[in-house]
Amino acid sequence: MNTGRTLFAQGMDGLPLHEFHTCVERYRGDHKVLSFSCLDQFLCMAFAQLTYRESLRDIEACLRAVRRKLYHMGIRSNVSRSPLADANEGRDWRIYADFAQVLIRIARDLYADDAFRLQLQETIYALDSTTIDRCLSLFPWAKYRQRDGAVKLHTLLDVRTRIPTVILITHGKVHDVNILDSLAFEPGAIYLMDRGYFDCARLYRIHQKRAFFIIRARASARFRRLYSHPVDTSTGLQCDQTVVFRHRYPRQDDPEKFRRVRYFDADTATRFVFVTNNFSLPALTLALLYQCRWAVELFFKWIKQHLRIKAFFGTSENAVKTQIWIAICVYVLVAIVKKRLNLPGSLHTILQVLSVNVFEKTPILQAFSHIDYKEPEAELYQQLQLFNL
Repeated sequence: MNTGRTLFAQGMDGLPLHEFHTCVERYRGDHKVLSFSCLDQFLCMAFAQLTYRESLRDIEACLRAVRRKLYHMGIRSNVSRSPLADANEGRDWRIYADFAQVLIRIARDLYADDAFRLQLQETIYALDSTTIDRCLSLFPWAKYRQRDGAVKLHTLLDVRTRIPTVILITHGKVHDVNILDSLAFEPGAIYLMDRGYFDCARLYRIHQKRAFFIIRARASARFRRLYSHPVDTSTGLQCDQTVVFRHRYPRQDDPEKFRRVRYFDADTATRFVFVTNNFSLPALTLALLYQCRWAVELFFKWIKQHLRIKAFFGTSENAVKTQIWIAICVYVLVAIVKKRLNLPGSLHTILQVLSVNVFEKTPILQAFSHIDYKEPEAELYQQLQLFNL
């Protein structure tokens, strides 16, 4: 690899630029733009994500200090705060949302053969949301409560690859369950959801798409038991039943039979009730699968701690969505670089090394060759403390 190139430029080699320009042309992002193209905007915002910049003025000061290196970083224009702010405000955020999907497809293909703790062939998704609190006076579009604003990230995560496949950005008042109306469910896939997504009619629509769900039942949910199946009570399982939803008034939108699995955790004296439309997997496997839902919580924790999505460089809806989608692009790009170059260490370690060596002209493999620190693996089963494995 060319030792005269900065680590930033080498890291950006994973970008499929032809696909990027296709996304730009789709939304006419560079229409009547004489300088500071969409690519310049993307690279400046990616630099801000990698190096933890705190404001547009911070980005401007840092990049102007290394003006002679900008061309070799891929930035062809002079960096100023005003053009960058205007680009974030005016250029369609869907450019970067579409480009993120391109990177996501590449990353999922790279990680598709990775080992999974459960020997299952089905694709497993975890669905959840996270809230980023905002000041309502500065972000009037981000409605949440009477005096508070918030931005919500609704995320569908591929548990096997740890890559987000769908991200919907809304204001805080959008309830989680409404997101089920916007998803295209994949036949044969398994969807893990918390009780906030429990809605009989929507669950039945997932069933009609020939997809599977595993969801914690609400305390107010009522069922009518049809059959009971034998369980090994020594594992903590209390029941494995075939049920139908019971309503005060008869309904025709959920006539199918479903499965209810109840587990009691003796350590915390907590009972968990799962509802699913999958009758082929053992009851204990269903409980183990639900533990994998914690992967999406770890994803939210990771991006909030290591990327700039809690403090925004602009206040408009377009600027916020642009910044979040570029942050997602950076996350997926780091995952792609790690896999393609077989870099040691976790994504967090790679991001930290890049952040302090971004202008160094060192071969990227050499920069990571002396890393011997290993982060402890997150123990997903500690989420619910169902088992002492």
